[in-house]
Amino acid sequence: MSARALLFVVIASFVFVPGTAIMTPDAVWAQSSDPAWLDDLKDQLQFEKQCKVSYLMNMREGQLGGKNTYEARVQCEDGRMFDANRVGQSGMFEFKACETQVC
Repeated sequence: MSARALLFVVIASFVFVPGTAIMTPDAVWAQSSDPAWLDDLKDQLQFEKQCKVSYLMNMREGQLGGKNTYEARVQCEDGRMFDANRVGQSGMFEFKACETQVC
């Protein structure tokens, strides 16, 4: 895990909103109408790639070897696109830029 990714995890784990309960690692609450993993994805993408999410496509939740998997294609407001995936309920998403492919 890179130092930047570790910093994101540390900062995200200490987020406290006045007037609400303190979040513990065991408690997972979505801050929007989206599932919590999509909020995680948007936050991490904003932090790592400076991408404000315009919309999401091909969102999937699944199982692989007894672990939850999460995948989505993300369109940023500036036009960039990324494929994102994560195995497990916690941890970091991996991003792969969608580029023009020639066959």
